[in-house]
Amino acid sequence: MAEVNVSKDIAGRIIVSFPYNPLWIKKIKTVPRHRCHPDEKHWSFPDTDGTFEQILKVFEGEEIQIGPTLKKTIPNLQPSRKTKDIPSPLAGEGQGEGNLKDLRRELLSKKYSYKTVKAYLYYNRDFLNFTGKSPPDINDSDIKDYLLYLAEERQSATSTLNQAINALKFYYGSMLKKKFVYEVKRPRKDKKLPVVLSKEEVERILKAVDNLKHKAILMMVHAAGLRVGEVVKLKIENIDSKRMLIHIKGAKGRKDRYTMLSETALEILREYWRQYKPQKWLFEGARKDRYIATRTVDKIMEHACTKAGINKDVSVHTLRHSFATHLLESGTDLRYIQELLGHADSKTTEIYTHVSTKSLGKIKSPLDGLELKKGDND
Repeated sequence: MAEVNVSKDIAGRIIVSFPYNPLWIKKIKTVPRHRCHPDEKHWSFPDTDGTFEQILKVFEGEEIQIGPTLKKTIPNLQPSRKTKDIPSPLAGEGQGEGNLKDLRRELLSKKYSYKTVKAYLYYNRDFLNFTGKSPPDINDSDIKDYLLYLAEERQSATSTLNQAINALKFYYGSMLKKKFVYEVKRPRKDKKLPVVLSKEEVERILKAVDNLKHKAILMMVHAAGLRVGEVVKLKIENIDSKRMLIHIKGAKGRKDRYTMLSETALEILREYWRQYKPQKWLFEGARKDRYIATRTVDKIMEHACTKAGINKDVSVHTLRHSFATHLLESGTDLRYIQELLGHADSKTTEIYTHVSTKSLGKIKSPLDGLELKKGDND
């Protein structure tokens, strides 16, 4: 039977994880101040008064596992007959914190991105808490047990497992020169095709946005194939209207690139600039000295899709997928698309050949060649 896991991490947040279930997702969203972590496959909440009780209430009647650290903070908890204790890998006091400081310094010295540093520290800390050991005592079985735990207990995605392996490999392989990490067999990445919107669907989404700033953001993502992290960090100086180019600085992999600037998008940007007068960041946040949050852009897209009646499972990144697919369908060479998207490997770009309808639309089904008449089955 599927279970809901409720525990507490070393930062003091309440962590809730469970196998994919649309009904449970709907339930968890009713608890205030929830935050989804898709890569880690869990939800987090600040440990405020009443939050834990609300979580238990929305999952009343379900099988619930409660981590020991959480139970310690709620001594008077009276679990229902369907709740039970679990040993939580997040329950420790932070094994090997001194060693992880060395890891952090090494990552920063090699100029790894903030996101990567955060992820590598998380998985190494999580791993040590899981084993209850210090780094010198770790062995090959510990690594395998942890990865098995991520795969089976947490039901982590393949991308999450790969990131955990990379994090452990960097620390134990590159820094501590231990060889057992290299022996871990990496899981195959799920071969899932990206969801793509038709041109008509993109048009409906953009027309559904009334706010000029919000419309400009989504339009820039689709018009230039930008990642959400790239569009929010655009500065006014990155827009080259003379050459009709956008200069993307410090993109994924710390690489700069140029991508196209659409004439339609430029018109909207000029109208937006006249009305909002941004100073530094093209799309400012609540505070003018900061750029708009990616989570805000996610909400903008979510609201626009609801209003436009889009029933597909889409996100802001879907506009980037659609940009690439529409270019391919219009005859643009795959190498140019790779350059515009900033893909290091052409194989990443080639996935769009599998979702493009350019060639598929010309193929006729064998069924259409049969002379079947209405009433043959009468």
